[in-house]
Amino acid sequence: MRQLISVLRRFIPPSETIEGYEQPELIEVIFQKTKAYNPQDTWLDMIGVSSVLDFGGGCGLHYKQAHSQKVRWAVVETTAMVERAKELATDQLQFFTSISDAADWLGSVEVMHSNGALQYTPEPEGTLRQLCALNAGKMLWQRLVLSANSTERDVQSSLLGENGPGSIRVREKTVRYTRTKIPESIFLEAHAGYTLAERGADWFRFVR
Repeated sequence: MRQLISVLRRFIPPSETIEGYEQPELIEVIFQKTKAYNPQDTWLDMIGVSSVLDFGGGCGLHYKQAHSQKVRWAVVETTAMVERAKELATDQLQFFTSISDAADWLGSVEVMHSNGALQYTPEPEGTLRQLCALNAGKMLWQRLVLSANSTERDVQSSLLGENGPGSIRVREKTVRYTRTKIPESIFLEAHAGYTLAERGADWFRFVR
């Protein structure tokens, strides 16, 4: 029955729409889902890691996935998300609105991680250059959408309840946000000094 309802919602979208990632309703859904999130799998890339800058890490769901009491984890997010997520901050997990402030807190960045975030920033090329300039030992990109040749912009939408880990009951709305796809060649060239160790359709793993 739940699957049928989900399919029907796709064909009959909610009547209300909210725009962008700064909306309080969207942030609250992600916050509540993250609080309840309890991942079980082992994240091999994070074993033995001591410092991570997580670009676009929401309210810290990736920190939970790392299952480490030793790693220092700096999440870089929007101003509204950081304000809400501060309630979940600890000595090991902190939230920042700028890449430079996050890097200053960490001191050195062993791993830069970003999952499905770069394409939703206002200036993805500039953001990419800032992240590569961290000189992290590893650059881990997941759910990254790139273009073949030129910069492309479109508007993407999702259901409110689809955002964040797990599921909670929400009054569904459509969430719309602008997506900017930069050329793959520009993305790869930004990683000068790195070796592309592995890649998939939408993920990349660079190492020094």
